[in-house]
Amino acid sequence: MLVAYVDPRIFRLSVGVMLLVFPAALYFQRKPMALSLGGRIADTGIGFAGGVLGGLAGLSGPIPILWASVRGWGKDERRSLFQIFNWAVLTAALCVQAGTGFITAEIMRFALLVLPATIGGAWLGARAYHVLSDGNFRDAVLGLLFLSGIALIWSSTGMH
Repeated sequence: MLVAYVDPRIFRLSVGVMLLVFPAALYFQRKPMALSLGGRIADTGIGFAGGVLGGLAGLSGPIPILWASVRGWGKDERRSLFQIFNWAVLTAALCVQAGTGFITAEIMRFALLVLPATIGGAWLGARAYHVLSDGNFRDAVLGLLFLSGIALIWSSTGMH
């Protein structure tokens, strides 16, 4: 429902700044964190925020991923939760967007165009997951989130 009301440029800039600040702060926080602040209520709020961003822009992962770093979860714990979370949120978003007419033939053509890269990226990520230690995995994920922030800020400026 928010898609029709959100300014895309401001949204990209805001999420981009968040993806620069928080991953960088967590990266430089070398001492492992394991906060339990807020308990299940906080976890639920983070899941809800991820769901809103998933429905709005397909960005269901960044907020829960950053939260997992604050919680001190290892890579296996993260993967077991995020695979089902992202699948559920993005499937729900796809169904709602399809039902409301947001998915057009042109969007389907673009989806098919990027499908090989998506499958290749998933394969590469699975291979990297198995060879990286918990610490290296954490750093790789934070680095990718940071690069995503740069891309979102760049696309919001119109200078590309």
